[in-house]
Amino acid sequence: MRVLDDGAWISVNDDRKVRVSELWRLDAPDLCECALTDLVVENFQSVGVDGSTVEVRVYGQCIACGAAGTTGWIPVGRVRGSEFAEIDRSAVRRVRR
Repeated sequence: MRVLDDGAWISVNDDRKVRVSELWRLDAPDLCECALTDLVVENFQSVGVDGSTVEVRVYGQCIACGAAGTTGWIPVGRVRGSEFAEIDRSAVRRVRR
């Protein structure tokens, strides 16, 4: 797993799987004061694996309050066997520090 194209994509086995310019709903009290953050993902900072969970740190901006910054670790998918399964895009994602 790696970040491609200056932070625009997350690649799994050289296949682009997750991209920026999406709106993610986060439970991210360290990023802004909104009950739930509606974050426009602008750049992937890093990618990692915790057990079978694929996580990323992203830079983005809350569309409700305008706060911007880099998040803690956010789950984006799981590794099952040798396959990547993306987390439902409509799910609320909990940020881990």
